Formats: sequence, C-alpha cells, structure tokens
Amino acid sequence: MSKVISYREAANLVNDGDLLATLTFGLGGLPEQLLVGVEERYQEEQHPKDITFMWSCGIGNNQYGRGADHMTAPGLVKRLIAGHVGSSPGMVEKIVNNEYETYLWPQGVITQLYRAIAGRKPMLTKVGLKTFVDPRLEGSRSTTITKEDIIKVVELDGEEWLQYPNLKIDVAFIRGSYADENGNVSVKDETCKLEQLELAMATKNSGGIVVAQVKDVVQNGTIHPKDVQIPFGLVDYVVVAEEEKYHQQTMGTYYNPRLSGDIKVPIKTDSVKPAKLDVRKITARRAAMQLRPGDTINLGFGSPDMVAQVASEEGVADRYHATLEMGLWGGIPAVGLDFGSALNHEASIPMANQFDFYDGNGLDLTVLGIGEIDQYGNNNVTKFGPKVPGPGGFINISQNTKRIVFIGSFTVGGKSHCEDGKLVIDDQGKGPKFIKNVEQVSFSGEYAMESGQEVLYVTERGVFDLYQGQLRLIEIAPGVDLQKDILDQMEFTPLIAEDLKEMDSGIFSEKWGGLAAIIDENAKLNEQ
Repeated sequence: MSKVISYREAANLVNDGDLLATLTFGLGGLPEQLLVGVEERYQEEQHPKDITFMWSCGIGNNQYGRGADHMTAPGLVKRLIAGHVGSSPGMVEKIVNNEYETYLWPQGVITQLYRAIAGRKPMLTKVGLKTFVDPRLEGSRSTTITKEDIIKVVELDGEEWLQYPNLKIDVAFIRGSYADENGNVSVKDETCKLEQLELAMATKNSGGIVVAQVKDVVQNGTIHPKDVQIPFGLVDYVVVAEEEKYHQQTMGTYYNPRLSGDIKVPIKTDSVKPAKLDVRKITARRAAMQLRPGDTINLGFGSPDMVAQVASEEGVADRYHATLEMGLWGGIPAVGLDFGSALNHEASIPMANQFDFYDGNGLDLTVLGIGEIDQYGNNNVTKFGPKVPGPGGFINISQNTKRIVFIGSFTVGGKSHCEDGKLVIDDQGKGPKFIKNVEQVSFSGEYAMESGQEVLYVTERGVFDLYQGQLRLIEIAPGVDLQKDILDQMEFTPLIAEDLKEMDSGIFSEKWGGLAAIIDENAKLNEQ
C-alpha cells in the first residue's frame, strides 16, 4: 500500500486538541506545504481547533504569510511551545495580543526532549536555570494567559536541575529531500539533519502519526541504507511538495549544492572583500581577539557572524573550528538569509547531538549578541516590551560555553565613525542598553559566576567583564570620553578596573592586520 498522500489529506490527520510538532530553521527543514494544508482545511472547516503547536528553531523568513503564520487563524492554535518565534511576524502579533498560551524553551532542550520522549525517560537538564525559563522566575510563560507551571526544579545528588514535561506528540510533520516507495527518507539536499529522527521516534512511541514532506519519491533501493535518515518504520505517510517555495533549503535559497555539501567551492582568503568599518566590524574584531589556536566555536546570528568575515579578512579562518547548532562542523558559516547553513562544511550530525556537545562544555568560545545588559551581567535578548522572540539556541550556548563574548552597540540608535584609529561619537543614541535591571533574564550573570565562565561584553565604546558578580569596565575606546560617552549613557555605575586599558587602536582603522599575531600570543593561555 502506497504511503504517498496529498498535503490536504495530511491535514486531515490532525484532530482537535492534538499536539502537532514540526521541524524548522527559518524555512530550511520546514515542511511548509503541510502547514499550508492545515491552514486551508481550517479556513474551510474550522478544524482542527485548539491544537498545541511545537517547534524548536526559528520559523519563517520575517515575511507575513510564511512559517508559523500559516497557523494564525483564530481558534486553530491554543498553545505554543517553541524555541523561537521572531521570524513569523503574524505569529508574533498574535502572541503580543495574548491570543495563545505560550511557552518559549531553549532550542536544544526541545530537540533533546524528543529523544527523552522516545526513550520514555525524564528530561532533566541544567539548561535554563536562573533564566526566565526557571519556574522561580517566569517558567518560560510568555503571555499573561499562560498560567500553568509545566517546568519543575528538582534536586539530584545535591544539585539543582530543571525537569521539562514529557509530552505526548499526536502528529509530527517532518521533512526530507527524497523518500522511496517504502517511506525511507533521505536528507540529501538539505543543509543539515536537524532533529528529524528524534521527532519521528518520539511521535511513534507516543502512538502518533509521522508525515514526511519531500521533493520527490524514488524507487525502492535508490537511497543507500547509510543515507536513510528516517527509516520506513517511523514514517506513516509521505507528501510531495507541490510548490517549490514551500520546500526551501534556507530562508533565501531554494537549492544550492554548495550549502548541502554536494560540492565544494574554492575559498581565496586573499581576495575577500573587506566589510564596511562600522560598529559591527569593530566589535567583531575585538571579539575575534579572544580566539585561541584550535578553538571550537559558535557564532550567533546578526553582529556575531561578522567574526567569520573578520577572520577571513585577517587570513585566520583556518585557526579555529566553526560549528553551528544545527549540527554542522567546519566550513564557512553562511550569513543573512542563509544563516544556519555553511559552505564547505566537513560534517553534519543531528542537532540533538550537537546540543549534547554544547551542553557538556564542549565549546571553547562563543560570540553572541547584546540586547540589554544590567549591573549584574545579565543579558536580555528574549523580551522587549510585548515582543518575545524566544531564546533559540542562546541559553544552551551561553550557559555552557567556557568563554563568552557578547557584542553589540553601546546605546540604542547611537552613531559613530572612525578617524585616525579613534572612535568619534556623532550621536549618543535614543537610550541606554546598559540598564539597572534587564526586563528578562536570558543569560544569568550569577549562574556564569558560579560556573566559572569567562564573560566579556564588547561594544564600540568599551569592553566590560563580569567581576565578583558585577559588571566592570576594563577597556575604553580611543577617542571616547569616559564620563560623557560611557558613564553618562548607563543607568548604573559599573566597577572600573584599576588598570583601565585602551582598546587596540588597530580595530578602529580601515586596515588592521593584527589578528594573527594576537591569536599566536593567545596560544600561551592554552598552556596555563
């Protein structure tokens, strides 16, 4: 009996009140044609209704009508459990309007939870402790109608852990590139493996239904057994995507063999076009100064991904090992709408396993963004007024990496430029980013101190560290006035290092060329 059905038939498998889980990172990995089917069915029948909708990564491409926006008709969804919602603007509006019970969990926790559900094991982790996910703070509840505490603090061998609930998954929408007639699924043309296997196993062991969206169905035996990502016994139905735009490789690309690892491209570091000298580049240069030879690193979305550009310009891209939370190792991380993929990557592992490595302190260095920073070193990147984009992989990565660099502009809307190796402030900005207390704790300075992490907060005007539980200014940009340009633009007075240093003037110049020597010098730190 054929497992191939239409996307509208797949929509009929979702019942009122079901928990529907799906894959995604942006539009990559997202079985969007299946979501379209649910959307169309609901418009016609007003069913299924009151479902719980669950996913781990960012979903959508920042355009209305894509990603999770397919699920925003009133009454269709009752509860959300997600890692990141910020890329689906229609869904964001619904959350802001308090229309759903909403729990926002760390991305890695969700991927690992599927594995726990599959094995019928409790999901215990330290990820989220002392952040907004902790039930002693907000318990991940992200709308005012969200009342139930579903995360617990438990003690084991004298240590605190968070226990996330083992949920029953009724329907899973997964995605691959090709399926054979028996339902074996390959991810040949995808950029990464994500959590397809873990979600399929969790759903089957919950007594649920697994539907795989693919580009095409091939004859049995076409897919080599080692290339089968989801075996036939875990797949109930297969749907061939009818519209190309609903089966994209990334937010910006339908298919590029360079991103799936099918071809390698020559990378000439001596011909890299230099990026514009601005706040992003200045802070990325300073962050790159923390690199040590052989570091295994992760770079966040936005300003942090400029570190890879800086490394290429400086000819040191081969001095560290890049990883992406989606499971990729090596290569050059893609940026912009292709974020989450990489050129010339050397390996791809399941995302849940990648987060195992991250959670176990496997990363040497991470560079992540600044939202709001308070006097205790807490960082908020997950709540700005009514908007709650969600943590994505931020909490897993920031809570468990040995050395952390947060980078961003010093104020909201501030403007500056560089002259003769100095920073010139043109506009102080619309308001401070360094405030007394953050609106929400995405990164806990207290937890970092207890864990012994090294933390830097890098801006174009100055560099801070975390010292005895407080923020301390340790470097100031050349040309910047300490009182007027830094202290007067903060809601609190930080500690100031007795040996306050000046930031390297080279990073404020069009041409730098000093990073290789700095990394060589940092090699001595590995010997300590």
